[in-house]
Amino acid sequence: MIETTFNPKDVEPRWSEAWEKSGAFKPKDNSEAGAFCIVIPPPNVTGSLHIGHALNNTLQDVLVRFERLRGKSVLWQPGMDHAGIATQMVVERQLAQAGKNEDRRSLGREEFLKRVWAWKEESGGQIFNQLRRLGASCDWSRERFTMDEGLSAAVLKVFVQLYKEGLIYKDKRLVNWDPHFETAISDLEVENREVPGHFWHIKYPLEDGSTYQFPVTFDEEGNPVEFETRDYISIATTRPETMIGDGAIAVHPSDTRYAAIVGKKVVLPLCGRSIPIIADDYPDPDFGSGAVKITGAHDFNDYKVARGHDIPMYELMDTKGKFVSADYVPAKYRGLDRFEVRKQVVADLEEQGFLIRIEDKKVSQPFGDRSGVVIEPMLTDQWYVNAGELAKSAIAAVETGKTKFVPESWTKTYYQWMRNIEPWCVSRQLWWGHRIPAWYGPDGHVFVEESAEAAKGAARKHYGKDVALTQDEDVLDTWFSSGLWPFSTLGWPQQTAELKKFYPTSTLVTAHDIIFFWVARMMMLGLHFMKEPPFHEVYIHALVRDAKGQKMSKSKGNTMDPLGLIDKFGADALRLTLAAMAAQGRDIKLSEQRIEGYRNFGTKLWNAARFAQMNECAVWDQYDPSSPVQTVNKWIVGETAKCAAAVTRELEARRFNEAAGALYRFVWNVYCDWYLEFIKPLLNGEDEAAKLETRRTAAWVLDQILIMLHPFMPFITEELWARTGEYGAKRDGMLITGQWPQLGDELIDIHAEAEIDWMVKLIAETRSTRSELNVPPAAKIPLLLLGADEATEARLERYQELIDRMARLEYSTSADSAPGGSVTFVLDGATVALPLEGVVDLPAEAARLGKEIGKLDAEIGKMDGKLGNADFIAKAPEEVVEELRERRQTASASAAKLKAALAQIQR
Repeated sequence: MIETTFNPKDVEPRWSEAWEKSGAFKPKDNSEAGAFCIVIPPPNVTGSLHIGHALNNTLQDVLVRFERLRGKSVLWQPGMDHAGIATQMVVERQLAQAGKNEDRRSLGREEFLKRVWAWKEESGGQIFNQLRRLGASCDWSRERFTMDEGLSAAVLKVFVQLYKEGLIYKDKRLVNWDPHFETAISDLEVENREVPGHFWHIKYPLEDGSTYQFPVTFDEEGNPVEFETRDYISIATTRPETMIGDGAIAVHPSDTRYAAIVGKKVVLPLCGRSIPIIADDYPDPDFGSGAVKITGAHDFNDYKVARGHDIPMYELMDTKGKFVSADYVPAKYRGLDRFEVRKQVVADLEEQGFLIRIEDKKVSQPFGDRSGVVIEPMLTDQWYVNAGELAKSAIAAVETGKTKFVPESWTKTYYQWMRNIEPWCVSRQLWWGHRIPAWYGPDGHVFVEESAEAAKGAARKHYGKDVALTQDEDVLDTWFSSGLWPFSTLGWPQQTAELKKFYPTSTLVTAHDIIFFWVARMMMLGLHFMKEPPFHEVYIHALVRDAKGQKMSKSKGNTMDPLGLIDKFGADALRLTLAAMAAQGRDIKLSEQRIEGYRNFGTKLWNAARFAQMNECAVWDQYDPSSPVQTVNKWIVGETAKCAAAVTRELEARRFNEAAGALYRFVWNVYCDWYLEFIKPLLNGEDEAAKLETRRTAAWVLDQILIMLHPFMPFITEELWARTGEYGAKRDGMLITGQWPQLGDELIDIHAEAEIDWMVKLIAETRSTRSELNVPPAAKIPLLLLGADEATEARLERYQELIDRMARLEYSTSADSAPGGSVTFVLDGATVALPLEGVVDLPAEAARLGKEIGKLDAEIGKMDGKLGNADFIAKAPEEVVEELRERRQTASASAAKLKAALAQIQR
């Protein structure tokens, strides 16, 4: 017998173990079964489950369980990323905390990497066990790691081939530099924050004391009317220390204020170096003074201008952010940290009369997301991939429909990034990662090969003798190895059976913030090496925000721990909540109250199964859903067929929220609230044939519910499948390997549908009217059906006992007219009257409703005032505006209901 309550803490680990032991997560070994494959976005080896992971993996698991039930051979390929910076940081921190005066450099590269591998084996990858708690049905026997032997071989082969094809090269370009870790980092590892800062306005004197007329007053049409004679140009900067590396001053070609001095030179304050004034489209004439300093080696925009005009680039800092000892750096600043130089430069500018003023201003500053230090744009030698060339086929694959984005709107973002793609910096100055397979000879000649032996052979051929080679110290960006993920995890470069069967993979589920960093990389590399795009479909899910719509962050204290939520509500409740709220293109506003609501749904299902079992509902032999003769059973079979069609359609379209919503309504409203109530007289009646049919139908529908709900709520459905299977025919196996419902439209009986739908609407409208007019719950009132045809009157008579019980009526009957004090509503052309005289004080109730409507209308008016205020919409945070819109919608719906109730009284 099913227990009184469902206990997730007991059930979830038991079924997790049972599924995995049974091999249910492995692909079917059936050549006739269609293939369905998802590769998991590899979490960092240092990672732990956060709410974004919970959403991402829930949606993937819904799809793989759905396709598994549809009979496909399903592979959900798991694996982890070695997470270069994050992992190196963890181990370096451990060394520092050990108190043995050991660090990476004192240990040396080989010993340090041994420590990292040891940490990985002992502590890395805890997220996999956390994913198991969520119910993720990956084929864990196929777990991969971006630095395992097979994937490492794939990385080497790809790098060497791209190099020999001229698509990988070394170049000196500007990169994001982290002075703490002393490495280049990707844009994704840069966190831009608004912080209090300054604009320092500085005079750059014209060379040889030249002067020009600068407009200071303008008329109404913007024409200059007053001028002042200047012998300098004013520059505003948020980083005065970088002026030491200025190579030019730029103004816009259309800026008439500076037309007279374009081509002249200024003397760089504190340095005495002459630099030119150039015209370029980059400066904005309406921002600041309209003139900008060009520091090509330390600003990404300046770098482009400097390259375009052949402006010298002066490298100011070393790898730690300290100013270098170079001729162009004044001696007093050499060896100082960049922020110390800033203080000195500002003081010196003020002392020498170059500082015009200091303006307090919020500035956007880049920080390393791991190190927390300010990132420095720096000119360094790095390895690059010719992403522009590789992007061509990746763009074409989406243009021709070989790969599609869901929602489709993300296609535009993809094109925008790919059509403006820059060379991809793939080298990192770390020790943990795939070491770049490049070896240098005595004269610096480079040999790129898959092994040291191959490099030695190439060097011998080049020099005519054996020479000493030195391997490149750098490692590859982690996005390089994860860019091979869809084919390297399937065994490439070996031509494995899995590669043949599952590549291209079916669907990629990921967040929008890594379309460029990961999706684009996989598209480029997959097409280049496999000649096919790596997936047919890219589903981009939304962000999970807090209940108010704010982005979750530790600093705000509004993060939600999925493991804590699973402990409190169970994995099923969390999964169904996330899926039910995963509307395409709309962020999820998550709250514990919502999760609690979906836990209550699980309780409702559990109690329904207990009711069915206690009433001996079971399928003892093959059940034919077209066999029922009872109207209510015909109706529920048809409703089941409609639900199955809707859930299938919505999951195929990746509308997870619509699929979950269809199931929620069918289970809670149709099956539990209506069907189980409707069949109580049959289950308690004397007609044995009707009783048997009803028991079998109720059990069959419950089975279909468990199957359809399984992708969303795997634990409770598997438990109920086992427990309900204790009575009736023996189950063939676990639910996870069951069969998805295939129910045709022929099961929908339009006569039964019309009959039962009429009764549902009658009872529901009667209940709603009672509630809105404050009819006491215990009060039994009559119901009169006016102007109905014979068929409708017959329906009322046929279901009178059910209607009276479920609508809490004294009696229900047909009549010619309604007595005074009745409220009415129209149902399918007939009028339904509820005499309320003596039960409800209708004038007092009308007054109450009018007062409530007035309150709501006033509240709606205030909200409309705010929402109609363009200034408010522009300045208020997005989540505040969205919350106000939702409150307005709720208030409007409430007002409409109250107005309808008032209209009934006044009718």
